[in-house]
Amino acid sequence: MATFKRYSQEEMVSSTSQCKSSHARAIRARLVQDFPNIEEILEDILPKKSPVVLAKCQNHLSLLLSPSGDVLFFQMRDSAWFPTLRLVHKFPSLGATWQVDKGAIKFVLSGANVFCGGLVSAGGRMDVDLRPGQPVILIAEGKEHACAVGMVKMSPDDARANPKGVAVENLHYLNDGLWVSPIVR
Repeated sequence: MATFKRYSQEEMVSSTSQCKSSHARAIRARLVQDFPNIEEILEDILPKKSPVVLAKCQNHLSLLLSPSGDVLFFQMRDSAWFPTLRLVHKFPSLGATWQVDKGAIKFVLSGANVFCGGLVSAGGRMDVDLRPGQPVILIAEGKEHACAVGMVKMSPDDARANPKGVAVENLHYLNDGLWVSPIVR
């Protein structure tokens, strides 16, 4: 289920508020924990001196905003923070990436979850060992930019051992609602 398939700012965002400094520190710490490569660029993404703004949405969804209102990360309930594709395109080495084969591209871009077959086939790659619940950036075979961001549902070892079922839940993909309207006012 793609989280932002029918996203529109007017309907989903209920409130925006500035975080307390202790909450902002906790968010930064969680981002460094989930994305080890982010430490060098965290100051560029979320400057310490600027306020951290959170937008609360329907269905227990939180959006982490830049000072200009751009959505940088999103979180469902108390899960990990997931980067937006615009941020991933700006900083390609932000997080762990897996590659889907050419046959899965049209399905991923329509919001479908990624099945094991699209990752374990000849064109797919799961180079990074991730646990279920962790964020993963999906890249299409033969393309250089990411096409989706998802949550791992099955570890690479499990997917290779039993290549049936959903391996990644597709949360945000190119041309979904968040891609189309990335600024919260």
